[in-house]
Amino acid sequence: MEAFIHGMILAFGLILPLGVQNVFVFNQGARQRKFFLALPVVVTASICDTLLILLAVFGVSVVVLTVGWLKMVLFVVGFIFLLYMGLAIWRSSSEGTDSGTEAGLPPKKQIIFAASVSLLNPHAILDTIGVIGTNSLQYAGYEKALYTLATIIVSWVWFFGLAIAGRMLGKIDQNGIVLRVMNKLSALIIWGVALYMAWQLISEMGGK
Repeated sequence: MEAFIHGMILAFGLILPLGVQNVFVFNQGARQRKFFLALPVVVTASICDTLLILLAVFGVSVVVLTVGWLKMVLFVVGFIFLLYMGLAIWRSSSEGTDSGTEAGLPPKKQIIFAASVSLLNPHAILDTIGVIGTNSLQYAGYEKALYTLATIIVSWVWFFGLAIAGRMLGKIDQNGIVLRVMNKLSALIIWGVALYMAWQLISEMGGK
């Protein structure tokens, strides 16, 4: 049970800070007309997190830390995609109707974008490896399974809760003003993360 509680605390610590993944899930929860329409983004984000956690616990994803060119490619692709995603969300704030809910992305785009912000985010991957993966080394067998299960449960519960919170805001904001402002703020946050990634990439290249 100690391993389970440990996993829950670590998972909450990683997932609570405002990040691209959280912003996108909340955004889609708020902009969809009904909650079930946001399920693609919730399930995709949860599955991607589950995959990253499993890879980190079993030590597979540590290759990202040891293969320099792979890490660099991940940063470049992630930077380009975040620029595109920020532009798409910024534009969607101007394309919605007065209800502010019509700009929710269709299922296919939700899945593609959610998978991309989860799997093409170097910081999320490195945090998962560095925190969840490293801490899992102290456990084995049954305890390691409990630890891993706890982190996965937290991830799924969090994304469902985030989308529900977004949907509640969408219902309150009938004229869509708050949602349009939120979309623009979301885009700015995503662009900010992209620029930070670019700065880190340039710093690493300059240090070699």
